[in-house]
Amino acid sequence: MTCAGIRARSKNQQSLALVLCLSTLFLGLFAPNASAADKRSRQWYLDAMQAERMWQTSSGEGVTVAVIDSGVDSSVPELRGQLLPGKDFSATQRGANHDGEGHGTSMAMLIAGRRSGDGTWGLAPESKVLPLRSVGTNGSVGMAKSIRYAADHGAKVINISLGAPAGEAAKADLQPAIDYAGEKGSLIFAATGNHGDEDNIADYPSSLPGVVGVGAVTRSLKAAKFSVHGPQVALTAPGVDVPTRCTKRLLDCTTWGTSDATAIASASAALIWSAHPTWTNNQVLRVMMETAGKPEDGKVPSEYLGYGIVRPRKVLVDKEGDPGPAGVNPLLADHKSTAPPKTPQSGADNSAAGSAQKPVDHPDDSPNWPLTAGLAATVAALAAGGLIIVRRRRT
Repeated sequence: MTCAGIRARSKNQQSLALVLCLSTLFLGLFAPNASAADKRSRQWYLDAMQAERMWQTSSGEGVTVAVIDSGVDSSVPELRGQLLPGKDFSATQRGANHDGEGHGTSMAMLIAGRRSGDGTWGLAPESKVLPLRSVGTNGSVGMAKSIRYAADHGAKVINISLGAPAGEAAKADLQPAIDYAGEKGSLIFAATGNHGDEDNIADYPSSLPGVVGVGAVTRSLKAAKFSVHGPQVALTAPGVDVPTRCTKRLLDCTTWGTSDATAIASASAALIWSAHPTWTNNQVLRVMMETAGKPEDGKVPSEYLGYGIVRPRKVLVDKEGDPGPAGVNPLLADHKSTAPPKTPQSGADNSAAGSAQKPVDHPDDSPNWPLTAGLAATVAALAAGGLIIVRRRRT
């Protein structure tokens, strides 16, 4: 049974679904540990997004990103000085800095990892992470409390790299919290899921109104086959071949998933908000939608790319994007009308990297990695010395 195949009706079933979705699902491969330079060189999306140029204008300073996940390990070198005091909303109550899965820690590093040492560099390295542990038997109740807490404690961006099939009880728990956070001025990004090539069932909270659903694209700027698609996809971001640390032992990993894409989208919002601190959540979202790399035919939203691939460089370096009205959520407004956000003019730069290549609105035809379900990770490893580099998909 895959994460996407769960039909959760009771709250206990929803809790189990959330845990299953978070469980480490991967194919493992032993390989020598990479040096700092090697790991940075493998962060292809930083180069594609022209991060070095963006950091001359903004690196996320002054923006708090809440990471609602499995907790964030404060002992990781890349996150020293990057974490704010968090809170544990799970049933186990082991503290916000306990991460038995390694998933939340990985997301925090992708967002705010320091630009030093041998670890993953975050896209918004001067932002701060508010760790909120919500995974466990509290299910959607814990997530709803986490969302409200994040909004009340200054989190401009809320990252939820989690998901499960939506039951009515879960929607009833989550929607009021999502609405509350939006009214408080927060912007919520959530992973659409990694079962797009299976049943493609919509997950919560990415499918709920007021949440920015994030899908994954490959290096070729095509929608990843595993990325869940549909009307809930608002934006997409790199989600393949992402080097980080993962698993509870914090091993060096290369990962795949809409989880990673969501973290990169959240970090992109932090970069923009840091440069434009007077903008509202609606205005940050609007410029992200306007400046996103569009499908070849320019038609948005599309079921695979939404309004396109995030490109904060267009806002920070090229000074594009109209923030528009402060009090109107462009995603909700567009769902009520037929007028999409602005799209680039014919011949405009549509690629994430700024090259002539354009994203296309269909899944990449690269091979799929197998997805093995279960509460524990199933590993197929080949001994080659050194630390494990893990390849996995995760929601």
